[in-house]
Amino acid sequence: MSDDHVYLTLAEGHEDDTRWAYGTGFEDPLHGVDTAVPDAVDRAELAALCVALADDALVSAQRLAQWTTRAPELEEEVALANIGLDLLGQARLLYARAGQVDGTGRGEDAYAYFRGPDDFRNVTLAELPNGDFAFTVARLLVFAAWRLAHFQRLAAAPDPVLAAVAAKGAKELAYHRQYAAQWVVRLGDGTEESHRRMRAGLDAVAPSVRELLDAHDAGPELRAVLTQVTEAAGLPLPEIPPAPARSGRAGHHTGHLTPLLTELQSVARADPEATW
Repeated sequence: MSDDHVYLTLAEGHEDDTRWAYGTGFEDPLHGVDTAVPDAVDRAELAALCVALADDALVSAQRLAQWTTRAPELEEEVALANIGLDLLGQARLLYARAGQVDGTGRGEDAYAYFRGPDDFRNVTLAELPNGDFAFTVARLLVFAAWRLAHFQRLAAAPDPVLAAVAAKGAKELAYHRQYAAQWVVRLGDGTEESHRRMRAGLDAVAPSVRELLDAHDAGPELRAVLTQVTEAAGLPLPEIPPAPARSGRAGHHTGHLTPLLTELQSVARADPEATW
């Protein structure tokens, strides 16, 4: 199976989607959406879910931003930056919704810039250092496939705002998954060195997969994508350990999150009263 074929099969059902809805488009995904919280929705649970999903996206976006000026080619630098912008757009909307429903009235900056590592609820996969390009695309494939399955379910969420954000985000995540899959196949089915690196990247990501499966029941979709892509790449499906060593959803992070947030939050914390 060629990399073009796996790219196209993963794209089925998304042919009319815009690739960069947040990165270069200006359509408001909440236009015409009723922002009132339905009576049947638990506000605390909704806020916690929005924050966790936003933390995943913000931390992932920061990692992708670190590829700027470092990617193998200019085209890939632009692609990774735009994927990061998509995720940042998702984070902003989710943080804003959390502030609306948790009773604090906090804005998105308060969540992004003025919380410490112990308060973040992102999955630990998002915070792992970039490593080489093969590791980055392996991480992106797993993250995008998992998040896409989650967002496709959330598009039917009882909260209309969360449903609208998920429906819009799913279009972007479909392309993120396709982009990563194409590169996994290209590297896995390339030279001996690229094959070795791609296999090492998938093996390095595998220990973090169980946390994703425990955080949300996206197992069937994620396994199906990994099976399809690794077969096309001529790579073995990495073995997923039975349990994660730590859970970011519970606030237990790796040592990599603190320096990442220090970098991310430095400007805002230097002048907390500034208006952006």
